[in-house]
Amino acid sequence: MSQRVSLLFGVHAHQPVGNFPSVLIDAHLRCYKPFLQVLYRYPDFRFAIHLSGWLLDYLLANYPEDMALLQQMVARNQVELFGAGDTEPVLAVIPNRDRIGQIQTFSDKLAQKLGQRPQGAWLTERVWESTVIPALADCGIRYVTVDDYHFVCAGKALTELNGYFTTEEGSQKLDLFPISEALRYKIPFAPAEETVAYLESLVNQATTHTQNAAIYFDDIEKFGIWPETYHWVYEKGWLEQFIQKVLASNIITTQHFSEYHAAERTRGIVYLPTVSYIEMNEWTLPATAAHAYGELTQQAKLQGWYEQKKAFLRGGIWKNFFSRYPESNWMHKRMLSLSARFAKLSKKQQTIEMQQKLYEAQANDAYWHGMFGGLYLPHLRRAIYNAMLTLEVMLDACKSRPNSFVEDTDLDGVQEAYLHNAVLQVVVKLDSYASVCEFDAYELKHNFADTLRRQTEHYYQKIQDGHRDAAHQNDGGIASAHDRISFKHAISAQDILADDHPKRLFVDFVNGHPITYSSQNSALENLHFVSHGNLGTVHKLFILEKNQLHVLYRFDAKTKQTFCTEINLAMPSCDGMGGRYRYQQEILGGFGQWIELSNVTEIMLDDDTLGGHVVLKTSAPVNLCAHPHFSVSQSESGFEKIMQAVTLELEWLISTQELTVTLAIHARNRE
Repeated sequence: MSQRVSLLFGVHAHQPVGNFPSVLIDAHLRCYKPFLQVLYRYPDFRFAIHLSGWLLDYLLANYPEDMALLQQMVARNQVELFGAGDTEPVLAVIPNRDRIGQIQTFSDKLAQKLGQRPQGAWLTERVWESTVIPALADCGIRYVTVDDYHFVCAGKALTELNGYFTTEEGSQKLDLFPISEALRYKIPFAPAEETVAYLESLVNQATTHTQNAAIYFDDIEKFGIWPETYHWVYEKGWLEQFIQKVLASNIITTQHFSEYHAAERTRGIVYLPTVSYIEMNEWTLPATAAHAYGELTQQAKLQGWYEQKKAFLRGGIWKNFFSRYPESNWMHKRMLSLSARFAKLSKKQQTIEMQQKLYEAQANDAYWHGMFGGLYLPHLRRAIYNAMLTLEVMLDACKSRPNSFVEDTDLDGVQEAYLHNAVLQVVVKLDSYASVCEFDAYELKHNFADTLRRQTEHYYQKIQDGHRDAAHQNDGGIASAHDRISFKHAISAQDILADDHPKRLFVDFVNGHPITYSSQNSALENLHFVSHGNLGTVHKLFILEKNQLHVLYRFDAKTKQTFCTEINLAMPSCDGMGGRYRYQQEILGGFGQWIELSNVTEIMLDDDTLGGHVVLKTSAPVNLCAHPHFSVSQSESGFEKIMQAVTLELEWLISTQELTVTLAIHARNRE
């Protein structure tokens, strides 16, 4: 019998919790629907699919006809379903109890909705840590897919990676399939005949005792959503051509991972290092380290030794995002504390809704940033806080917290003071800025301090160098998003300057220089800070009252120097049509505009997306400058400016001995 190559073909489909409806509609139209329709016409082409739990729920509710096609393909044994955590968490960064809960919840969902319980699992962003093995094994998962790069980092040669391997942790075992990087860069970007010829060439590596596997598992969004791919994959027929050529080959056979796993033996024991895919390892590094890493890899490529030794040019690990971005770390540690509170409840107190909100708060997308991670996207961070604040209210109803307490939530060596009532919560960082790092409105399920400090990114070099996109490859295929350089917005040097102070609420300055405070708390109910300097003594007090946060400033000196406080407010409409400034019953403009007013004591920020408004009041007239705070990020569509917050700068003379700034939060009346 002649040797054949087993093509283990898998796709991963995911949309972040809280993504825009327009994005979901477009993704379905250009990717999910045509992909399923094409594959449905070829029942002999076996493949695997992983749809993240939130996306699966959305597709079942909104596109039942397409999901009926998938159900039929499952029933006729064309499709193997892959499991994962239900909300697509990075399993390595959530507690083991939640790993088990997330995996089990999704496996149950697949069995109930699509009629198949998974044996294999997709690892979010292919983030591998051996600590995840026990949870996967406990949930009945027998194998996962990770990059062949992971194996190369463990000393394996690429020529060895044509089957599955076995690993273990604490005597619990798991089998690992190495995803081919060569196939990830060919499918669907290289011509179909070239890709099929490459697959057929893999038979030359086969032995007489085993059948080689060609392993592909990657984002389905490359089949229609990435630039140019809809035209290439569907209108020009790449996908159909590929399937037809595979099925016509007398060398290639399509199999499920489960079939190959049952028929073939393991290739041996392996222990992988903590690692993700190559690009992710660069994205996790701070800019300076990423520059050094990029220069070294570029030198290696020019000198011709990169491919042979790239495993030894490893970047950072996924958890570096928590040390790189304080905003990500804060969300993560807040989530962990809520998970711990939920776990301490009795089983009778725990509800499915609580668990669902906890799992939503663990969705990976808003915790990291690269070409695809969503930390820079306010609506994805907002979804995390929405889930956390909903859960916090339910937890408080079961077991109340003190109205005020101090802890080092984010483990940065600086404590935070919490003040909360049934309506609002304010968290003040007890550092020299004495500013608000979280400001929650429970009814609106929104954190008004959810913004992002602008820091230098590695990819800013490309902006500064003025590179532009090369749209096509020279070999007749199309360019991957990783190889593209394009601009969605015009970006200036000012747009990529790093912020020199935190973008919180009530960061104070005198003549452009930040005020340095020390804590004077005797009673946490009224947080009290004091600054001693050339201005004499400045007192700063935070008072929470019903739906209002009062910040009181008191000055001992009678100087005429100008005092300024900066308030950065996360307003969900950003620079869209739904947000506006209202002053004396007039609309001044949207949040994306610059507004300057003199001698004001009140202004409203009204936001349709929020479903409420913020009223800023001052006890004496101030000068107000309001402007948008933008950051610059990269995505598969190019470099873009994203509005993170409304920055309100209030100025007044210190000769005003006392002044109170009040933020009042109002939800619109519910009819």
